[in-house]
Amino acid sequence: MNTEIYKLGEELDSFNYQEVQDGILAILEKGCSAVLDMTACNYVSSTGLRVLLYTKKMAASKGLKLYLVGVSAEVKDIMDVTGFDGFFDTFDTVEECLQQIQ
Repeated sequence: MNTEIYKLGEELDSFNYQEVQDGILAILEKGCSAVLDMTACNYVSSTGLRVLLYTKKMAASKGLKLYLVGVSAEVKDIMDVTGFDGFFDTFDTVEECLQQIQ
């Protein structure tokens, strides 16, 4: 399966959600699954959660996957509280993710 990595910045919120969403969708449009490297990200707003869910649904509609890597404790807490934690395949490192999905 072809995959590409998209690296997030420190936050995924209403200020940058469109750029992130467009970047992930561009990967999916190429027919590649997306590995979202979140190691630098320490905050995801409700808008950011919607981006994650939307791009996961778009990936699934194309027979592709969206993987999350390096999810911080802060973001895990947000995902736990909102019930999003069960929606995604998560990995500690990009290397681990790529080894598992290949």
